[in-house]
Amino acid sequence: MMDPVPNVQVADLHKDYHLGTNVVRALRGVTLSIMPGEFVAVMGPSGSGKSTFMNLVGCLDRPTSGEYLLDGVPVATLDNDQLAAVRNRKIGFIFQGFNLLSRMDALSNVMLPLIYAGVPAREREQRARETLAAVGLADRADHRPAELSGGQQQRVAIARALVNRPSLILADEPTGNLDSRTSVEVMAILQKLNASGITILMVTHESDIASYSKRNVLFRDGKVTRDFVVEQRRGAEQELALLPPPEEELVA
Repeated sequence: MMDPVPNVQVADLHKDYHLGTNVVRALRGVTLSIMPGEFVAVMGPSGSGKSTFMNLVGCLDRPTSGEYLLDGVPVATLDNDQLAAVRNRKIGFIFQGFNLLSRMDALSNVMLPLIYAGVPAREREQRARETLAAVGLADRADHRPAELSGGQQQRVAIARALVNRPSLILADEPTGNLDSRTSVEVMAILQKLNASGITILMVTHESDIASYSKRNVLFRDGKVTRDFVVEQRRGAEQELALLPPPEEELVA
């Protein structure tokens, strides 16, 4: 039986930014692999290189040098159109700021990746509704972002990331704009997705959020300084069961 191919495999990855006469070395030889079904949290202080690493993995930027294989395919060999197709079909993005289109309702926001992928209209709507239901928002499909709470907006963003059935989810500070309870709710969704087989790579600066993942990778000065398995992993679903219901659900 053949060994599984890593979802993400980078070797001696470097990224330099030229600012006038100055060169900022954001990544300085990063080597690591992320296997199918892993849930990896990337941590580090500002300027450590974690966001640059996420952008390279998400095919939003190209490295200065080094190799990046996505599902065994050398990303350097792909042209811009192929990169766009990879981003839309293989990778789902979840952002701290949600990045929802304010004039569109939740259903239309979730359908956007399907439009870019050329999925027929009837299938688009069916898949978008199914994905909204999977994150608990079946009854909010016709609501615009301004009519949703922060947690509900992040659920719409998660549904949008999932609708093309990607093999890899990239989550950039997915709880950064959320309160404590809503953060646990979002982590419960991510843990459930991971349990279904989806690989998750999450950037966070919060060690308590990182403890919901299976593995932590620490960046500093553009290098990986630690890479370890989370021994006492937190279970978001179990924690939610012990919390009081949200205020709007409290019975007077």
